[in-house]
Amino acid sequence: MEILGLIAAILTTVSFLPQVIQVVKTKNTKSISLGMYLMFVLGVVLWAIYGFLVKDRPVFIANLITFCLSFIILMYKLKEVKDNGNGWKSVG
Repeated sequence: MEILGLIAAILTTVSFLPQVIQVVKTKNTKSISLGMYLMFVLGVVLWAIYGFLVKDRPVFIANLITFCLSFIILMYKLKEVKDNGNGWKSVG
């Protein structure tokens, strides 16, 4: 069964690459909800911690990599919010 988790982890983690590439190329995060993305990144961090604590290597590694990828997008989003002067009004 661990192989099933490993395959799922690989697919969901790799699925972030096209979005990261697009955001880095275009620097456009306008259509990404800051509130949703903050919750998502926090959830990924919590899953990584959980995977570490229960010694579930696929859960830990996949979420650690997903965090790294999603953190790149989050940084671009926070820069866009700062540059546009929207502040926390754009969290929703």
